[in-house]
Amino acid sequence: MTRPTRRRFAALAPLLAPLLAALLVAAPATARDLPPPAALRLDGVPLVPAELAGRVRPWMEFRTASFQGWDPATGGMLIATRFGDSNQLHLVAMPGGARRQLSFEPEPIAGGSFAPGAAKGDVLLAAADVGGGENFQLFRLAEGRTQLLTDGKSRNTGATWSKDGRLVGFASNARNGRDSDLWVMDPRDPASRRLVAERQGGGWAFLDFFPDEKTALVARYVSVEQSELHRLDLATGAVTPITRDRGKVSYGDARVAPDGRILATSDRFGEFQELGTIDPVTGTFTRLGPPGRWDVEAFAISAEGARVAVVTNEAGVSRLRILDARSGAVLAEPALPAGVISGLAFAPWGELGFSLSSARSPGDAWSLTPDGTVRRWTFSETGGLDPERNREPELVRVKSFDGREVTGFLYRPDPARFPGPRPLLVSIHGGPEGQSRPVFQGRNNYLLNERGVALFYPNVRGSTGFGKTFVGLDNGPWKREDSVRDIDAMVRQLKRDSGIDASRIGVTGGSYGGYMTYAALTLTPEHWRAGLAVVAISDFVTFLENTADYRRDLRRVEYGDESDARQRAKLKAISPLGRADCIAAPLYVVTGANDPRVPASEADQMVAAVRARGREAWHLVAANEGHGFRRKENQDWQFWTSLMFWERHLLGE
Repeated sequence: MTRPTRRRFAALAPLLAPLLAALLVAAPATARDLPPPAALRLDGVPLVPAELAGRVRPWMEFRTASFQGWDPATGGMLIATRFGDSNQLHLVAMPGGARRQLSFEPEPIAGGSFAPGAAKGDVLLAAADVGGGENFQLFRLAEGRTQLLTDGKSRNTGATWSKDGRLVGFASNARNGRDSDLWVMDPRDPASRRLVAERQGGGWAFLDFFPDEKTALVARYVSVEQSELHRLDLATGAVTPITRDRGKVSYGDARVAPDGRILATSDRFGEFQELGTIDPVTGTFTRLGPPGRWDVEAFAISAEGARVAVVTNEAGVSRLRILDARSGAVLAEPALPAGVISGLAFAPWGELGFSLSSARSPGDAWSLTPDGTVRRWTFSETGGLDPERNREPELVRVKSFDGREVTGFLYRPDPARFPGPRPLLVSIHGGPEGQSRPVFQGRNNYLLNERGVALFYPNVRGSTGFGKTFVGLDNGPWKREDSVRDIDAMVRQLKRDSGIDASRIGVTGGSYGGYMTYAALTLTPEHWRAGLAVVAISDFVTFLENTADYRRDLRRVEYGDESDARQRAKLKAISPLGRADCIAAPLYVVTGANDPRVPASEADQMVAAVRARGREAWHLVAANEGHGFRRKENQDWQFWTSLMFWERHLLGE
């Protein structure tokens, strides 16, 4: 710029300044589109306007905390929570105390625990994978750094401490990438890692150590309906059966008491998982207390062995009780918010720690002292929003096509703010051995509270929590679509509800719930305005052929065996991919590129099939995720784009 030009520009500057300011006001930052994270590929998915992200920001900024265990050295509580992009381990010194971060890894930490017993917490053990691939590695964590204890490439799960804190037992497929063998090591010395017993199948796991520290309690999981307990000799590798059941019997969990007795949950005597003791010599299961009408879903034994904390799943709501370990008599039943409890563990000084999530509270860490005092250790943030505004669900009961009752939880928007019939989003859980329960809705509270979308979470046949007969009603390829008929029955009843707009109903789900989404769109297309499937099975044959080796046999028990010609033909016949021409509603598909359970190819082939028929299909792929998104930036984008999809196709905007 020449000197005269600079002088003319300087003279005009005072006149131009108001005009420039006006232009900036006319084109605010909220009109711009946000750049997606580098790991996300948007295929047919529009960019997110900054205005939308700003509008929903508070609902994205909730946090959760999960109880991981106790620090025997300090009396503090170990939790997992997120202050950056992913969950890391933190230590809380007292109820309501500051959360002091211990791990600073680029990947989410899957869990952690301090060495118990005489070791007095001298080692902090942690587990993590890379990119959601679920090949979990074990680490020793100290001074913010991790020391790799496993081989860095195999899948290592179920890390279990011996009672003196000297050894850790775990299952690993390091030998061949398929079978879960049984290993032990002293985490203070990675070179001590050794294979104790080779096993066949992917269902083997460590559960506990016996007091002699020379043998361990291990389990073989066959299916949700069948499992076995065994004793492992750590010196010889000999595996001796403890349970010798005839027919299908399931053991939900088992632990060894200080006196050597085995406490376990089992459906040995009826429909539900009951707490009892198992004779370690004969395998005889003896019920502890009266017969149960609900599943015992978790329990923990106190350090001295006198008390047992038991959580029952009562129509989806958790109930905590403290029992006498010998008689089964109820010693305490603390008053807690109605929600879901998980992760029980007693401290050496008798305090019980656990996690609790409810409709009006994100997951947080709690405890129960020996004198019965309930203490809340963490108070996770909700983005500045009042959690008391969140809606509690109602239980909906429906008679399905065969007369069997199925249920679900319905969240209705505030009728004062959103009068009249409202759009409905049906969200189907995965598993299928899972259960929809009244937990914190997170980002979905925006749909409910700000957009007036009703949310329905069904529990179709095959769901857990309703007895072993119910959980087996969908097994195999010939029963599979009965669960889709349950959805049809539920939606038909909900369409008659005066608070539901029968012309605006969407369906979504993840994993098996993603299959259910595809199946619902193909078998009952008349119900749906739009569908969103996350990490979903589209073809049972290609899914079974391409799922990770260690999972294949376990999934064949549930879905069917694609290597058998007759079953293969039926699996093909019920696969949504073969009926993609029936999908009339717009479709959104979300995929983790590293998913070992449902490979990304399942999404690719469905998207291609729908588009080949001239239908609309959005596709979001994360290069650094697996079976669901764990990183906050990816979760945010998944929700933002899902919101745009629902606003366009469900709300009609």
